[in-house]
Amino acid sequence: MAQKTYSGVTVDVSEEGYFTNPAQWTKEIAKEIAKEEGIVLTDKHFEMLDYLRSRFNSGEQLTIRGINKSGIVDVKAFYQMFPGAPLKKATKIAGIPKPTSCV
Repeated sequence: MAQKTYSGVTVDVSEEGYFTNPAQWTKEIAKEIAKEEGIVLTDKHFEMLDYLRSRFNSGEQLTIRGINKSGIVDVKAFYQMFPGAPLKKATKIAGIPKPTSCV
């Protein structure tokens, strides 16, 4: 298992850099991961990250379609917040494993 250090804390990650232990996540770590991805986090980003973590913790399958039902942002805004591969980037920043719906 790989490890990476953010904000002075060493966390367990997969080969692709996704957390394998979501309990190690903090908002400070999220800010560092976002910076690596070229994203500056806002309150709306953190609201979405909290939503993703909550859905993951309840065992829900994370999908782009589910983002539209979040009530936080629509899919278009989600793509603007996390450009490129939004669900991959958002889950990485949220400190949860890569969704199985992502290739």
